[in-house]
Amino acid sequence: MPVKKILFLLAMLAELPLAHAQTARWPDKPVRVIVPFAPGGAGDVIARIVSPRLAESFGQPFIVDNRAGAGGSIGAELMVRANPDGYTIMVGASSYSSNAAYYKLSWDPIKGVEPVTLITRGPFLLAVHPAVKAANLKEFIELMRAKSGALTFGSSGTGGVPHLAGELLMQMSKARMVHAPYKGDGPAIVDLLGGHIQVYFGGPIVLAQHINAGKLRALAVTGEQRMRVMPDLPAVGEVVPGYVVTTWHGMWAPPGTPKAIVSRLNHAVGILLKAPDVQERLTANGLDSGHGTPEAFNQFVTQEIVKYTKVVKDGNIRAE
Repeated sequence: MPVKKILFLLAMLAELPLAHAQTARWPDKPVRVIVPFAPGGAGDVIARIVSPRLAESFGQPFIVDNRAGAGGSIGAELMVRANPDGYTIMVGASSYSSNAAYYKLSWDPIKGVEPVTLITRGPFLLAVHPAVKAANLKEFIELMRAKSGALTFGSSGTGGVPHLAGELLMQMSKARMVHAPYKGDGPAIVDLLGGHIQVYFGGPIVLAQHINAGKLRALAVTGEQRMRVMPDLPAVGEVVPGYVVTTWHGMWAPPGTPKAIVSRLNHAVGILLKAPDVQERLTANGLDSGHGTPEAFNQFVTQEIVKYTKVVKDGNIRAE
């Protein structure tokens, strides 16, 4: 065997104990938690529920770092390019899968990351301005068909899951609305409250307060079944069979992050999601724990990407 190859193998063997020691000590300094959204949104809320409890579990700060832009893709790319030493993770949302369907990403969203776990799952609410002349979901679908293009639905951005939720409803009900993209939930909901747009698909976290105050009217939920906290609201699938859109949050690490660290993070998230105060906050926002294995999370994300890729293709939706 050539001398150079022998020296290389010896060097690699010498590094193995060091790598094992570093993993065993992890974490011995603060961990950065990238949130690819602006402060205040649903993804940021979930990250700020999870991070303090991870800090308690591991004895080191888990510091939220908001890196918004491109529907979450900018923050995701920062995570992908980070050193895979366990000191950078990301808490992202369902837009991760819609971005993979809408944008041409510079990394593989399935093979180019280290999945940790699904954190939460839940439905969007289909909410309308009170001036919309539809008392229930069936009447709303009939109104869409009778006055094709007369209603405008807003979204937090083109290609995001709320946008594709509306597109999927139009494709499956064979009706049309006009899409109005905004830069986030906040400005869209302001225009919805003002009647400048009539329809919005959004999480209970951002819509429930306005619905409870009577400023908006919820017609349905987009999940597979009705929500425990709003049992009178039908699932869209009760009127449009097969329609399902979920909002979810998950955790990833850079590719190559040691499996032992991924396993410890996965285990810690599973424990914190069982805490009564965490369950209470999730339930109040229409969310359920989604904890499972990294492999199950990766499979779920793959299925979501396939679904939204079809919606984008069928709707001829092009990246801006």
